[in-house]
Amino acid sequence: MSDGTPADLFFDAAISLLQRVRDEEADAITTAATLLADTVTSGGRLFAFGAGHSSLAAQDVVYRAGGLALMNLLAAPGLVGVDVMPATLGSRLERVDGLATAVLDTSPLRPGDALVIISLSGRNALPVEMAAEARRRGVRVIGVTSVAYAAQTTSRHSSGTYLKDHCDVVLDSKIAVGDAELTLDTIPAPFAPASTVVTSALLQAVLATTAATLADRGTEPPLLRSGNVDGGHEWNARVFEEYRDRIFYQH
Repeated sequence: MSDGTPADLFFDAAISLLQRVRDEEADAITTAATLLADTVTSGGRLFAFGAGHSSLAAQDVVYRAGGLALMNLLAAPGLVGVDVMPATLGSRLERVDGLATAVLDTSPLRPGDALVIISLSGRNALPVEMAAEARRRGVRVIGVTSVAYAAQTTSRHSSGTYLKDHCDVVLDSKIAVGDAELTLDTIPAPFAPASTVVTSALLQAVLATTAATLADRGTEPPLLRSGNVDGGHEWNARVFEEYRDRIFYQH
């Protein structure tokens, strides 16, 4: 590790990754935003899914001030965040064949909807099956993953494929295999993961572009305002009423 405090070096690494994503994923961001805007204007619903820490980025775009009100969290027990006990159970569940199909079977997803699937490695059975099965059902899929894993790891799905192989649009987070940006002679393992920072920024860039795309088409984007500003609750109540058939986190 070169000169500089660990904090400085982590910020430098995160900023470098964000710049790479901005420059190298610009076309994919536009394509993903267009897909989401098309889904909104055609009456479809929007969902986001991630397991373990990948769920943090999914949660970040749901019921969020400044975000699209139509983005819903696709969740299942033991898969959202690290709240399951023991936490290692979540990692085991990601490798269970058939679990993704069970989640979809009991979800409100229907043909014409869009699903954002976030998985850093994209190698486990859950995200691969989720993407393949969702597309089979007529759902458009946006995958957010590190493409490097497909070249440097072995798939854990029976097909030998990865999340990236079953998506309409792939957004590459550029995160190196292992998700640790720093090394230090006095520490025996790499440390300081940046995937949450980068993936969340990538998704917010997509949704910002989605909102602008809708506006360019003459459609007011269904955005939420903060409940901590005057008039925020009244604004959100109007949006909730107008789109009540496409918002599931209120039910």
